[in-house]
Amino acid sequence: MTTTAAIERLRRASLRPTRQRVALAKILFGSGDRHMTAEQLHAEAVAARVPVSLATVYNALNQFTRAGLLREVAIEGDRTYFDTNTSNHFHYYIETEDRLFDIEARELSVNGLPEPPPGTKVARIDVIVRLRRDS
Repeated sequence: MTTTAAIERLRRASLRPTRQRVALAKILFGSGDRHMTAEQLHAEAVAARVPVSLATVYNALNQFTRAGLLREVAIEGDRTYFDTNTSNHFHYYIETEDRLFDIEARELSVNGLPEPPPGTKVARIDVIVRLRRDS
């Protein structure tokens, strides 16, 4: 992803294209759909010589998520991935590899969903299928 494309993506999401946001956007969105933790993005930023703290990475990821550029996928209480694919889809998680990957929405159906409480509607259904490698 070019710098110009990163700036435009941020502006379309109503985010000010600061130097750090642009650099992080280029890393996040420059290689197709990805699932990344804040720590993984921070490591990639450091390797790319982007001067950014882990706290700044967390802030940017949360801002990108609120702006609709990312989807947050919580695996454990302390394990969160950020998904660049914001379409309706589900996930496999391989526990022993700490790896998350997509299940297309058409490959899974959710049946028997109860009626939501009055005044609410279903915004999204998150499904995470946990896997372990055969021993």
